[in-house]
Amino acid sequence: MTSLRARLFLILVATTGVIWLAATIWIYLGTKRELEHVLDTRLQEAARMVSSLVRDDGGATGDAIAAAPSANAGGYARQLSCQIWSLGGRLVASSGTAPAERLTEAREGFSDSVVNGETWRVYAIEDEAKGVRVLVGDRLGLRERLVQDLVSGLVVPILLILPLFAGLIWLSIGRGLGPLKQIAADLKGRAPDDLAPVRAEAIDEIRPVTDALNGLFRRLGAAWRHEREITAFAAHELRTPLAGIRTQAQVARAATEPAMRLSALDQIIAGVDRTGRLVSQLLALARLDAGLAEPTAGRVLVGPLLREIDRERLRKDLIVEIDPELDAFAITGASDILRLALRNLHENACGYSPQGGCVRWRRISQRTIAVEDQGPGIPPDELSLVTQRFYRGRGHIQNGSGLGLAIAEAALAHIGGGKVALENNVGGGLRATVSVPVAPGEPGPDDREPIGDRHRGAGP
Repeated sequence: MTSLRARLFLILVATTGVIWLAATIWIYLGTKRELEHVLDTRLQEAARMVSSLVRDDGGATGDAIAAAPSANAGGYARQLSCQIWSLGGRLVASSGTAPAERLTEAREGFSDSVVNGETWRVYAIEDEAKGVRVLVGDRLGLRERLVQDLVSGLVVPILLILPLFAGLIWLSIGRGLGPLKQIAADLKGRAPDDLAPVRAEAIDEIRPVTDALNGLFRRLGAAWRHEREITAFAAHELRTPLAGIRTQAQVARAATEPAMRLSALDQIIAGVDRTGRLVSQLLALARLDAGLAEPTAGRVLVGPLLREIDRERLRKDLIVEIDPELDAFAITGASDILRLALRNLHENACGYSPQGGCVRWRRISQRTIAVEDQGPGIPPDELSLVTQRFYRGRGHIQNGSGLGLAIAEAALAHIGGGKVALENNVGGGLRATVSVPVAPGEPGPDDREPIGDRHRGAGP
């Protein structure tokens, strides 16, 4: 069943019906027990009254027979039957409704007997002094009818009221689900780009739904704004190098001197490299945002990976030092994501280092490594901003796109919560410290001496 309203309706009607049925059974059993007690008491009192009116010689007067009166209860005649028998077995007197046969063979007390196919409840009193036995009884069938009439007086109104009650339940559920209908109508009438918060009545059961929807809308809005920023930035950044490439191609085409032509071609190559790097960064960022990163984690050795990354660098006028300690330093994570993070950090360090400068990778502790360059560093007020996407700061270089550090941070976050911390070196340059999960089997923090101090301050 897909309708919440119909489901609640059936649950409430079924629950109410079960409760009414249980109440009816309880009333029936309780009423029957109490009624039997009352009627048995009446039989006992009637028998004692008749016995007291019997003459001492064993004869019965008309008043004695009248002691078992007729009564009208529940709209039908219910009569007590009375018999007076001598101890010798002779019927002395009986009421008009009493059968011809003896009501019971019991001498005294209550008993059930079958007379002429009917079950009777009989109370007997034996008076030896007067030589008589008084029997007063009534039919059990009449008792059952009386109980049934009492229960019917309860059940019939319930059955008549049930359709009205079901209708009230249906209307009440519909009104109770009104806030959900309000939310549905609000969402149905919205434009595709309308991510305004959902507003509904402050109901505890619905608040988690509205909070979840509003949270989803906030995330969608942030993702939408981010996509628009990426699109706008990519369009702007790609337009500039493409226009430069076109200009340099026109210069090379019109140049008559070989030197001018070669210079223009070099500019074209540089522009293509810049454009390719920007496209690669945008694709890497989109891959991380879409959750398409490599899912399988493994044990990756940092030293060999850094040497492989360094062989791909374009600038050959730098000195790159990779600490031999990193050859045994392993990180638990997906190799593609780790390569993406370290490559961007390495390219950022190489890009900002001057000609003949040094880029140094070293191990700091059991969980951290660092890369240092000899570039201009970052103004202190921008250290917390440069990891934002497309933020290039006041001193950005010509081919920077403001994505390298953002990609590195996003990639490391996919590797067990890795982080990047930036700080300026005292002697100049920038140091990026990377905290990463270490592969199982690596020494613990107390198993090896921190090695950062013996490298700190070392020259290129």
